[in-house]
Amino acid sequence: MATDLSNHVQSVKLVDTHEHLRKESEWLDDGPDILQDLFGNYVPADLHTAGASDQAMKNLMDSSNPDIIDRFDGIREAWEATQFTGYGEAVRIIASEIYGIDEITGKSLAAAQDKNKDLQQPGERYRLLHDVANLDHVQTDDFCWQCYPDDSGPEFFLYDLSWAGFCNGQVDPQSIHKEVGIEVTNLATLRQGMEAIFAKYGPIAIAVKSQHAYNRTLNWVERSDEDAGKALDHILKEPEEKINMEMRLCLGDWAWAQGVALSIEHNLPFKIHTGYYAGSDRMPVSRIPAGNMCSLLAKYLEAKFVLMHIAYPYSDELVAIAKHYSNVWVDMCWAWSIDPYSSRDFLRRFIHAVPINKIFTFGGDTGWPTSSVAYAFQARREIQKALEDEIADGYMSEKQAMTIATKIMYDNQYECFDLHNTRTNIHSLT
Repeated sequence: MATDLSNHVQSVKLVDTHEHLRKESEWLDDGPDILQDLFGNYVPADLHTAGASDQAMKNLMDSSNPDIIDRFDGIREAWEATQFTGYGEAVRIIASEIYGIDEITGKSLAAAQDKNKDLQQPGERYRLLHDVANLDHVQTDDFCWQCYPDDSGPEFFLYDLSWAGFCNGQVDPQSIHKEVGIEVTNLATLRQGMEAIFAKYGPIAIAVKSQHAYNRTLNWVERSDEDAGKALDHILKEPEEKINMEMRLCLGDWAWAQGVALSIEHNLPFKIHTGYYAGSDRMPVSRIPAGNMCSLLAKYLEAKFVLMHIAYPYSDELVAIAKHYSNVWVDMCWAWSIDPYSSRDFLRRFIHAVPINKIFTFGGDTGWPTSSVAYAFQARREIQKALEDEIADGYMSEKQAMTIATKIMYDNQYECFDLHNTRTNIHSLT
């Protein structure tokens, strides 16, 4: 039965603070077939855990084979074991809401392939995100410095300035020279190159983003110019096999701090991946807790740190960090699909521990628009359930829950990110 709260949660424009959306040209010219569209997001990790073989997964994603039924049959048993995980639920949402499939079978998937082709038309990517998912705008990490306006929706598709390579202690002098005309030979010229990258792209970026937790610890140590300079000299001169992790960490910590300082100067929130890894069989858990960064948070109190993915499974620690540090915002992007039940619980615990203006509640963290639609449906459903439970337990009225829904889905993001100036600067280029 529809309620005022459920209607409100469905109607509020949802700000999407984190995607890796592929461009319009890729959607049109190299878009997924029906199996790639449904199963090409995060669910392969669960299928692998459920026992799907590498060959079966390879066959599933092989669009050169038109036999949809045979490709699906190879992972059917793993799918049946996976369909009720958060990842599996998202697949079922894509099937039902985008393709009209009530039950996922080889035959139903084969029958929907024509619908898949119909979706890959000009403007359909925007329609799916703006109209079907009811998103206000999308913030995309495109894994690069460039944040050029997207012609398919310049004020809708916004981009992060990537800082992951620098945080990993990786420096590509040729790319820096090509981008900003500065030849990197030492720490001073590297700093100049970084400043030039921010000067060029900071005005049209919506944030800075780094997911270096996939390659190194989130533990940050303050590094001197002298030590970082020695590490850089070694990295620039020596072959890869002679560069050890300590050198990378030294330069990476220094570069991370430079990026944070520049983000303050340019009024850009600094997004950081915390917690769970995508994929499977490769997650050293000591790297990923958000608590590793407390020295960085304390050092740069003027920064806006956006800590992503509820640091799953270390979410209790993240609640404490957000409660204590005034420069921290928490982003629930991707968390709803990792573990919907725990994410709903996290939102409730956050409400009772941290000021409600310090949380964002959606980002699909995916490449195809259909998956983003599914993750948005998933997020709205779980946000509604969490707030209904708050009402049922007597913590708030329905009117108060509706106010909170608006804040966590829309208002908080507009207060944190400088959307007006970013869009104004983008408009001046288009």
